[in-house]
Amino acid sequence: MIISMKDIVKRYRALTALDHLSLNLHKGETLGLLGPNGAGKTTAIRVLTGLTNSDAGEIQVFGKKFSAASKRKIGVVPQDLAVYETLSAKENLEYFGRLYGVHGVELKRRSGEILDVLGLSDVAKKAPRKFSGGMKRRLNIGCAIMHRPELLILDEPTVGIDPQSRNHILDFVAEISRQGTTVLYTSHYMEEVERLCSRVCIMDAGQVIADGTVEEIAGKAIFEEVINLEVKEIGPSLPESIKKVQGVSRCEVSGGKLAVISRVGSGNIARILELAAPYTILRASAERATLEDAFLALTGKKLRDSGGEIA
Repeated sequence: MIISMKDIVKRYRALTALDHLSLNLHKGETLGLLGPNGAGKTTAIRVLTGLTNSDAGEIQVFGKKFSAASKRKIGVVPQDLAVYETLSAKENLEYFGRLYGVHGVELKRRSGEILDVLGLSDVAKKAPRKFSGGMKRRLNIGCAIMHRPELLILDEPTVGIDPQSRNHILDFVAEISRQGTTVLYTSHYMEEVERLCSRVCIMDAGQVIADGTVEEIAGKAIFEEVINLEVKEIGPSLPESIKKVQGVSRCEVSGGKLAVISRVGSGNIARILELAAPYTILRASAERATLEDAFLALTGKKLRDSGGEIA
C-alpha cells in the first residue's frame, strides 16, 4: 500500500471540504481521481502531501505515518506552475534536483535526460517566461521527477495547453507508469483518465462515491445506451417529444445534433427514429454507456463545470 487515507475530515469554517474521505493507492497503480469543481480533490492532495493539516482521520504513506522521509519519495505537479521564470529550463531542473538531494554528475545527467524526454533540449538554456503554456507544464513535470519519485502526484497537469503538449505529457505519464512509478492523476478530461488509469475514484462533496476500473465505474451508470441523432433543420417539438418517451432520462440538443440517454432495457432507438422520421435524418447511432455517463449519473454534474476548484 502506497497511500492509505482513512476517514479524513477537513473543514474551512462552515465548509466541509473532506467528509470522512477514505482512499487507497497500491504500488504500481495509476489512479485517476475525478470529481466536479469543489469535490475536494485538491484539498485531498494538499492533506496527503502535508501542505494542509486534516482535522480528523489517519494517513499512511509507504506504510508509515507521513514524514520528511516520505516527502523525499514523492513528486508533486501542482495545478499552478511551480517554476522560476528567470532561471533557464536546465537551471530550474537542477535547482529542484538539489532540493531533493540530487548532486554532482547525477544532477547534470538527470537534468539532461529529462530535457530530452520532455522535448525541451532545444530550449534548455532559455527562461520559461519565453515558453508556451504547454512547455511550462512539461518543465513543471520535469522538476517534480528529478529525484525519481516512487509516487508521482499530478493535479490537472494538462489544463490550458495545446494538443501536442498534452499528448507529450500523456505519453510521458504512461511511460513512467510502465516503468513502475505509482501515479495519482487528477483531471477534468475524462479521455485522459480512460487512456492512462488502471483504476478510477470519483469524488463528490468530499467523499469517494465510486471506486473501480473504468469498466466497473461505467457499469454503475443507470443508462443502457446513448442514442446520437443528427437531423437537418431540427424543430423544437422533436426534443420535447423524445423527452416524453418512456425510458428516456435526458435529451441534449446542440445545433442539429441530439444525444438521447435511455434507461436500461428501454430499447428506444426504434421509437426515437420513428419520431424523427418527418425530418431528414443525417446520422443515427447508439453507444454503450461511458465513464462520462457514469460520472453524470453518480454526481449529477458535468466534469467540466465552469469555475475554479474551491475544495
